[in-house]
Amino acid sequence: MRDQPSHLPPPEDVLEIGAPEQFAALAHPLRQRLIFALGHRPATVSQLAAGLDAKKGNVAHHLKVLREAGLVHVAETRQVRGGTEQYYQRTARRMVVAEPRAAGTAAMLAAVAQELDQSPAETHLTLRHLRLSPAQARELGEALADLVDEAEENAEDQPVHGVLVALYQQAPPTSTTGN
Repeated sequence: MRDQPSHLPPPEDVLEIGAPEQFAALAHPLRQRLIFALGHRPATVSQLAAGLDAKKGNVAHHLKVLREAGLVHVAETRQVRGGTEQYYQRTARRMVVAEPRAAGTAAMLAAVAQELDQSPAETHLTLRHLRLSPAQARELGEALADLVDEAEENAEDQPVHGVLVALYQQAPPTSTTGN
C-alpha cells in the first residue's frame, strides 16, 4: 500500500475566478489556506488538518465548499482500513482573480498574513506607491506575472515559498469638503 498517491499535475494550468460561488468560497481564510496547501501535491483531510493545525471536520466542510465551487477536486481515492481515503487537489496550478471583490481579497490577505506570521524564515513584504502611466502599469504588471510564471521550482525536499503579486491603481481621494 502506498503512503501517497502519484503526483499528477493539476488538470488546468490557469483557472480564472469569476463565478459568485467561487468568490464566496474564497471569502474564508481557512479555504484560502487550503488552496495554498494544495498548491504542490494532493492531500487528504487528515494531512491537511495536521498541516494547518485545524480540526478534520472543519477541513472537510471547507473542502466541500471549495469542491462545489470548482476550485478543488478529488484527484485519487484509495482503500485504507475498510474506508476510502480521498486525496484532494487544486483544479488549476494558478488561479487568477479577474475582478477582485472585497470579501475574497480580504480573506486572501488574511490567509497570507497568517502564513507570514507562521513563517520560520525571514519574510519580505513591501508596499510601494508609484506614479505610472497606463502603459507603464501594464508593462510592470506583465513583467511581474512573467517573473512569477518563470520562477523555477526545486526538488520536493525544499521549502515552499508563497508569492503574492498585486498591482492596482489607487482610488482617487474623496473630497471631504461640501459645497
